[in-house]
Amino acid sequence: MKNFFAKIVDVKAQEIRALWLAFVFNFVVLGGYYVIRPIRDEIGADRGVENLPWMYTGTLIGMLIANALYATIVARMSRRRFIPIAYRFAILNLFVFFVLMRVMPVAQERSILAPIFFIWVSVFNLFATTMFWSFMADTFTPEQGKRLFGFVAVGGSLGGIVGGFVTSSLAGKLSTAVFLLITAAMLEVAAQCVRFFPADVRKHDERSEQPIGGKFWEGATHIARSPYLIGLAVFLIIYTITNTWAYFQQAELTGSQLQGRAARTSFLANIDIAVNTITVVIQIFLTGRLMKWFGVGITLVLMPLLSALGFAAIGFAPVLTVLATFQVLRRAAGFALLRPAREVLFTVLRREDKYKAKSLIDTFGYRLGDIVGAWSEPLMRWFGLGLVGISWVAVPVGAIWCTLSIWLGRKQRELAEAKEKKDRSSQLGDIAAPEPA
Repeated sequence: MKNFFAKIVDVKAQEIRALWLAFVFNFVVLGGYYVIRPIRDEIGADRGVENLPWMYTGTLIGMLIANALYATIVARMSRRRFIPIAYRFAILNLFVFFVLMRVMPVAQERSILAPIFFIWVSVFNLFATTMFWSFMADTFTPEQGKRLFGFVAVGGSLGGIVGGFVTSSLAGKLSTAVFLLITAAMLEVAAQCVRFFPADVRKHDERSEQPIGGKFWEGATHIARSPYLIGLAVFLIIYTITNTWAYFQQAELTGSQLQGRAARTSFLANIDIAVNTITVVIQIFLTGRLMKWFGVGITLVLMPLLSALGFAAIGFAPVLTVLATFQVLRRAAGFALLRPAREVLFTVLRREDKYKAKSLIDTFGYRLGDIVGAWSEPLMRWFGLGLVGISWVAVPVGAIWCTLSIWLGRKQRELAEAKEKKDRSSQLGDIAAPEPA
């Protein structure tokens, strides 16, 4: 088993416990999300593409409020305190939704509670994953991230498979509210993973368990002053804009070609299962090797390249089968290649930027891209562009995205080399320093 494990991931003996806890941590975070993701997507399909821009706008407002609260808490608490508190706050929210779904009349649930739940899930899923990856970027070094993040991402993919399978197999047999309790239980496991995570994965730094301090708006000011952070933000915004265009196309075709709530929920859950199954295979056999052999930049560029080709395919054949295939391949590449590679980009940042700037980019920046995508879609339709025309607009956007990916990969390598040189100089200084009298 040790030899087999060594072929999958290049892990050192002192890293094994942290690696497996990170694996389980990611499994339960994404598993819990994928239990309720098809419920959110079915709400989007049921309400129609004409209402999606407004729900995305509500999500952006909710994200801005949540991000300010999160940054305030981060400044005052250690990571081992504020991350479990945040997950348990989400658990409390899920219990509130559970009670409301059980007591509200069906008509009011669909008209009032459903859009609120759509917005809440859209806010929750980004913060849940952002907190996890911020913790990983703060815990592991850039060198460790290249070796280990691919395997850590496998945990999330397996969680997505299990979560999607639970919803797909039980949709129509259990009430929607019950799935919320399953997610709540998985989030409690995530909180426990933080508690038991070892503190000695990298060279121990006493500051790592101290509150980060500073003001909640410093994430925004640091982004404004750093071309690298601006590049990271633009990268994510382009990703989410194209994601949203594809999501609108999915909602349109799914809503028109599939009848019934249970049928749509099951279909979307099956897409999730296919995405995560392919993702696991790529993550186990390809992700770590690609980043080790070719670097982060080449690994990043594969996602925008696939997106450009996929939108071109929809432009030629705008049918549900082609779109479903594109969604499966695109999302699999996003989880298997883009996500681990993009998280390595954050390992070279200052500690406060790993939480404040990264959180702002990953949450508010993500939803800002959603808003641009959500409102640009009806605008392009107003100009006479349908599903085919929008697909062709996305192709040159993918080319710009490719160029940015290459630049970010080169910049990350430069910053990692500078950080490694600084760390070596610091260690040599500690060795050369005389003992105090």
